[in-house]
Amino acid sequence: MAYVALMAGQQARPLKGNFNQVPVLHSNQPEEVEGEGILINTAPGYAYAAETGQPLRNAEYTFNGEFGVHMHHKYFPPNRGQLSASGRRPELTLGLILINPGARPVHIRFENGAVRNSFEAPYLQQYKMGVRPLGPRPWNTGPGDATAIQVLRGRLDSKLSEEITIPARSRIVLFHTQLPALGIANALLKGRSDGPFQMAVVAAKNPQSDWEVLSVLDQGRLAPGRVYLNRIADINGRRVFSRVGGVAIGDAYQASLSHDLVQQGPLHVPLTSTHRHNFGTREVQVNPLVSRMVDSSLDNVGTYGVRFDVDLNLKGAGPFELVLSHPSTTGSGRPFTAFRGSFQVRTEEGLQEMHVGLRSGQSVALTTLNLRAGVSNPVRVSLVYPADATPGHLLSVVPASQVAMVQDRERQLELARSAASSTATARPSTLPALPDGEDGANGGLPALSPLVLQPGAQTLQPALAPYRYLPPPPPPPAPGRLTQPRSSAPTPGMASESLVDRYQQALEAQQQMMRGLMGR
Repeated sequence: MAYVALMAGQQARPLKGNFNQVPVLHSNQPEEVEGEGILINTAPGYAYAAETGQPLRNAEYTFNGEFGVHMHHKYFPPNRGQLSASGRRPELTLGLILINPGARPVHIRFENGAVRNSFEAPYLQQYKMGVRPLGPRPWNTGPGDATAIQVLRGRLDSKLSEEITIPARSRIVLFHTQLPALGIANALLKGRSDGPFQMAVVAAKNPQSDWEVLSVLDQGRLAPGRVYLNRIADINGRRVFSRVGGVAIGDAYQASLSHDLVQQGPLHVPLTSTHRHNFGTREVQVNPLVSRMVDSSLDNVGTYGVRFDVDLNLKGAGPFELVLSHPSTTGSGRPFTAFRGSFQVRTEEGLQEMHVGLRSGQSVALTTLNLRAGVSNPVRVSLVYPADATPGHLLSVVPASQVAMVQDRERQLELARSAASSTATARPSTLPALPDGEDGANGGLPALSPLVLQPGAQTLQPALAPYRYLPPPPPPPAPGRLTQPRSSAPTPGMASESLVDRYQQALEAQQQMMRGLMGR
């Protein structure tokens, strides 16, 4: 079960929003490309899988009017384990091809969009997590966020043409970008055509011209890396998600909701919810696929590239916190990055833009909403869902005191877990056998095993404490001198100490040594 500490004892409301009807080409399967070939093609026909040699039907679809494009791929060459960290990495070229099968030219005008790769938008560690204001050129949070910001702001990259014409019965390469080994390339695009056309995405190895990019399409071979071809039954039975390779209906989701924070209490609504993570509302914000490759997911669960606009009409007085959360799932493994993208929050006070880095099981406050009493306070929350995210999320409006309580409770829980972990480590359930008092150079005490200190995990500083994080160890005490344990050999006139006393001495010596080493 999914659990969000911020919502404990409270209920979420469904947004009851809707997707629009704009078709979008999603090229995300395979996500990890291993070499040259076709990634997706919406023209009629087949292409042959590199893994099995079998023909796979194209994701056939003809666009006409409004449309969108979402591409997200990584390059994982077969020899990736031998790549040098200092040398230049090999690259593939990703190209988007537009196909006009008709007898007259097709004119296309682009509204907004961007293309970024790992060279242009690297992941810089200091920008990854937490909440921070967006600057005019925030290209240091990865390709997925960089393209989403451009679309969120309604801008078209200068490298992309505002208008193009596809001649009759012709093909053109609209754009291409480099895909470095172990790197990422991402593209988002929105446009409108005055006639029917199709699209294809290919990966080419060092092409010298557009003709060489087009020749990859003509070869009719799919790019290697389709790891889900042997799991088609699991995909169809919804036991595995796969990735999206097809055409989804919907590039925008809109919802409007009114809520009285005084009469109804705090507000919680699902954002990018799924069958698994809908927070008890049974609302699934997933748009359908009308055409797909056989190894694609059945629908667009990721909703990558989809713009979400949520209008909240709030009644209340004073400051409230707008909070984004991702659930902790019982029995899951280590926390992972659940969101790395950007938000716009528009209120009567103006527009705020912020980058958000969020881990699973964590809640972060996006901004403070200063609500005026006696009136409806409009708040619009907008985002273009980035590729570096895992749906679904919870959007909340709660008093600042509720956020503080959760934060304090989680801090206490971390301290309790740390203390319990230290106790469990220090007190084994059975006592080890001890040598005779005359043996050994340590006065008969057991030899101390080598001490291995694990490097501490990097500490994140989110606005709110995470829910299921493994806590860091408590600060070590001031280092003290390691004293020689007193001898356990019997002295004249005194009885020999018990085995328990001797073991306790050894344990104290080992703990003292650990404190000294950790304090250096």
